[in-house]
Amino acid sequence: MGKQKHSVLGDYYALTKPRIVFMVLVTVTWGFYLGRQASVLAMLVNPIFWATMLGTGLAAAGGAVLNQYLERDHDRGMARTCDRPLPAGRIQPMHALVYGLWLALAGLGILLAWVNLVTAFLVLLTNFLYVLVYTPMKRVSALNTTFGAIPGAMPPLIGWTAAYGAVSTEGVLLFLILFVWQHPHVYAITWMYRDDFARAGFRMLSLHDDGRRTSRGVWFGTLSLVAVSVLPAVWGSSGLAYLAVALAMGGVMLIYGRRLTRACTVEAARKVMFASIVYLPIILAGILIDSWL
Repeated sequence: MGKQKHSVLGDYYALTKPRIVFMVLVTVTWGFYLGRQASVLAMLVNPIFWATMLGTGLAAAGGAVLNQYLERDHDRGMARTCDRPLPAGRIQPMHALVYGLWLALAGLGILLAWVNLVTAFLVLLTNFLYVLVYTPMKRVSALNTTFGAIPGAMPPLIGWTAAYGAVSTEGVLLFLILFVWQHPHVYAITWMYRDDFARAGFRMLSLHDDGRRTSRGVWFGTLSLVAVSVLPAVWGSSGLAYLAVALAMGGVMLIYGRRLTRACTVEAARKVMFASIVYLPIILAGILIDSWL
């Protein structure tokens, strides 16, 4: 196989982790729609929606660049990250630092000017926790997953506050679902790539584990996810249609989580990861469809 070709523009684009930014914007849209309680067309013609998307997207991209700037030396130790632009030496660290700061500040400026102060603060808090708390904590404690789940769960709350103008119980419930969901999802990934994480010096739950500690983390996280996922129906912000979807998908997660506790294999962890990937969009769709009924 020939050596993969890279372009300067392609490398700068890759630094922003576009797939992660896309998922951030999907969940921001979800939160905005639910917070606005208007039609899709009304949302799409709303300038505040587009300012939210642009500002959050730029800030998220900036956070991704700054994360890679801080982890560039550790990324060299992992097979799945060693060819990123910074560890591979295709972009200079100082250039990446300026690029990341510019993106993050530009995004915050847009949110302050055209959205609202609460949303801009939540985006700033998200980047602070992601870059300056979660990133260094990965080399200190396995609690990094829980701390990292906080910025990871912020996007729907950011969308909600942009539309609603303030934090409310309904927006917090959206945050909680994504916060808890990340635990079984990430624990499964860390078991699949435990050797890579260990070589890079990351203290994940899978470090020095025979599988029992990680699988228990997945199982407890899955049980917690089922409990948290029914809260919108309990609170009254969603109805029976959503509750049925949440319980059904929770049951699927429990099945795969239980299999991992019994087998502790990479294949079982991979199935948990894929089940969690399927789980999230179906839950999001369940809340949306329930809001239309």
